[in-house]
Amino acid sequence: MASDQRTPLKGLFNITVTPFGDDGAVDFAALVEAIERMIALKFDGLLIGGTYGEFPTLSPDERAELFRRTMQIVRGRIPVMLCSAASDPRLTRELTVLASSLGGYPMVTAPYVSEVTSEQIVEYFRWIAPSAKNGLVVYNAPGIGITLSARLIERLSEIENVAALKQGDLNPTTIDELANRVGGRIKLFCASDLAFLGPLSAGFDGLSSTNSCGFPELISASFRAAQVGDLATATRLHRSWFAFRDLARAHGQPQTIKLVMRFRGWGNGHVRAPLQPVPAAPALEIERVTATILSSSSSRLTKQVQALKA
Repeated sequence: MASDQRTPLKGLFNITVTPFGDDGAVDFAALVEAIERMIALKFDGLLIGGTYGEFPTLSPDERAELFRRTMQIVRGRIPVMLCSAASDPRLTRELTVLASSLGGYPMVTAPYVSEVTSEQIVEYFRWIAPSAKNGLVVYNAPGIGITLSARLIERLSEIENVAALKQGDLNPTTIDELANRVGGRIKLFCASDLAFLGPLSAGFDGLSSTNSCGFPELISASFRAAQVGDLATATRLHRSWFAFRDLARAHGQPQTIKLVMRFRGWGNGHVRAPLQPVPAAPALEIERVTATILSSSSSRLTKQVQALKA
């Protein structure tokens, strides 16, 4: 178990999407711009190469280079989670060692193997955790077909070097169990900015946010309001971008938020197969909704953002 006092993993982390150039290669110049934008807006940390960073479409060499370049850009200014999950446990361990050596915090899912048992999952994390010298982040990712129960997560929290949990199962009962069984032992992150107010109210330590790639000011203001206990403001701000969340659920991520970034002049919106760009008609609707959200959040939100940053 990692000491709750030693880890800086708390607050608002941007889940940085991986930018691709017109030639399909990782666009590291665009990555620099994205990271510097989040640091300037006082985000508490980054999550690199995660699910919405399209890591399954990256080669091992590309993932390693993404880790190295990111840590060179950040230069220790904020903590960085580096997703080292893989279907091959040997690759997971290799990337976990690399992430730790660079000063990052490796993030690992359960092994996505058919019919894996709870005991096998515990042994897997016991095996991988020693490689995470700075602290391991457990990612409970139902999307891989395995959902870790609160009781199982409690067992994982007792493993040496386990420092944090990124929780993708946002069932209210599970959130309550985790906050009370595991809270204070390891850091607890809500994995989704679509519905983060409940987990924060329950006592979670942070949020990892993909949509902050396109709406960083708005999501930061909502999170900071919740962080200081102003739930009325946090709720009002969160509701203000529901129309986009509705479209994102319909058309998928990260292609939807990459479209918003393109609309704001932050990249070209490219994704890698098997993902495909948002079709023309819904893309126009997303751009219309984005323009409305940005326009309506200008004056009063700008003042709130500046006050919360101070």
